[in-house]
Amino acid sequence: MDDSSRRKPSHRREPQSRRRSWCCSFAVPPSSPENLSAYNPKALHQKTDSLMKPTSNSVPNSPLSSKSGLGLGRIDPRRILSPGRVSPIDSDPTVGTVQEMESHPSPAVDSAAELRSQSFREPDERFGGEPEGLSGSEGNMFDVRLNLRGKRGGGLVLELNSEVLCMNSELFAGLIEEYRKGSVSSGSCGSRMCRIEVPEVENLAVFRETIELMFEDDITKRLLNIGVYRTINVLEMFLLHISPSIKGKLMNQGIMFTKGVISCLKYLEAVPWTEEEEGKLRSLFSRFKFDDSTTRDILARLYMLDSTDTKPDLAKQLVWSITTCTDANARNELKTLFKGLLCKSSVYEKNHPELSKEDIYVICLSCLDSLVNLFKEASSTFSPEKPVMKETGKPLIERISRQVDNINWLLDILLDRQMAEEFVDIWADQGDLLRMHENASPMVRYEISRVTAFLVIAMGTRKLHCRSESRSGLLQAWFGPMLMDFGWLQRCRKGLDTKALEEAMGQTLLTLPLKLQYMLFMEWFRNFSKHGSECPNLSKAFQIWWRRSFLRGSETNAIESR
Repeated sequence: MDDSSRRKPSHRREPQSRRRSWCCSFAVPPSSPENLSAYNPKALHQKTDSLMKPTSNSVPNSPLSSKSGLGLGRIDPRRILSPGRVSPIDSDPTVGTVQEMESHPSPAVDSAAELRSQSFREPDERFGGEPEGLSGSEGNMFDVRLNLRGKRGGGLVLELNSEVLCMNSELFAGLIEEYRKGSVSSGSCGSRMCRIEVPEVENLAVFRETIELMFEDDITKRLLNIGVYRTINVLEMFLLHISPSIKGKLMNQGIMFTKGVISCLKYLEAVPWTEEEEGKLRSLFSRFKFDDSTTRDILARLYMLDSTDTKPDLAKQLVWSITTCTDANARNELKTLFKGLLCKSSVYEKNHPELSKEDIYVICLSCLDSLVNLFKEASSTFSPEKPVMKETGKPLIERISRQVDNINWLLDILLDRQMAEEFVDIWADQGDLLRMHENASPMVRYEISRVTAFLVIAMGTRKLHCRSESRSGLLQAWFGPMLMDFGWLQRCRKGLDTKALEEAMGQTLLTLPLKLQYMLFMEWFRNFSKHGSECPNLSKAFQIWWRRSFLRGSETNAIESR
């Protein structure tokens, strides 16, 4: 029988509803003895489906399960075919065939690389001049071979349709036209395949996705599948300048697929971004220029457009809203949120709305005025048996506590910015509150001492630095009231650490002149002897003061003589 009678009839794939216009393969690795299969030599001219038949020399560790009954030889797993094209691939020779090749070398099988890449070369004459599965007009379907070389090694070969490429990309249209002109001038018109090489590709997978979008009917649907991050990578690939070469001539241009760029931008504008994706987009827009009409919607999400200022009083408005908030849980949540945005370690520090010192003190004074008015209301109408309710629907005690919380929160912001020194003088000068404190109920007046405690702890822990006159004025005015309220501060702490307060009170007293220390420590001694645990324990600081005050006579005289 002749060779044609031995050859089994080829199996053609059924025509699909949509004509595929591209296919690809990763670059073929060099041959090695490991890649030699155990097929019969006659299988070199058989079709792809005939390779599925078992042979007597099949390898036990076949990629297919042994339960299927198909004993396949090893197939190079690195040879990848796109679903867009099915072409005959010669099977790997057996050991016997290799020996025969060595004794009778043939130019057609000069190397294993040629043997493994038949589906990405021009049609072989052995198969009638056309790839299997393609005939007539379909035989001219893949007439562009794009050879991609990775920047860090590896490669990818794409066989594409020139009509689709020319319709979608100005770059490839120019390259193909130049190649065809060169072919005509050199007299090689018979070669239909246009060969383009792109070296130094940063990401082969992204480049492949970028090219594949040109052959998609519904680009948006494809973008939904690949996600935001990869869409940004594809958009960047559309804009990056690549250096493809035809016949050794480099051309440095961008892919310029306008429809793909617009589809990517529309998709990105319509979906949420993570912070990482947002940062990647900002970087992309800082490096590339787009048409205003196509990027306006995205830029509107990234920047304040058509605005000369960014409302410099925004921070002040937010603080006002927080201090006037009536819901305790919401107020506490907003305080934590806003303070975190303004702190020095915040990631938003460079772009946060500026909150000036004057703005904070204006709000502090407003809270102080409200606190004074509430104490006036408490002094005239408060009765322990019947709490006063005003138009707000909140008890008087709750409204006083809210204003104290606001003041302490604002003080915390001032401390972070080292601007709280002036408030020490303001608080020491609250004569009206001092007078009303003496006549107010303990369950109300201890709220005022929470402000004093905050300032004392800040000074005792070295977070607040102020003049000696300011410290002296503060403690002369509020040390006595705080001694009276310490029992209530212990019972109603509201986040106050009373042990830290005791330590800070002693440390702050020791920063005063000795004469003033004497007055305040004696006042503490009398209160502690009467009230015991209802009074702060300053014994440690008192001992230090005692040692400093009663030096030996020689040392005292030496100091006075200086």
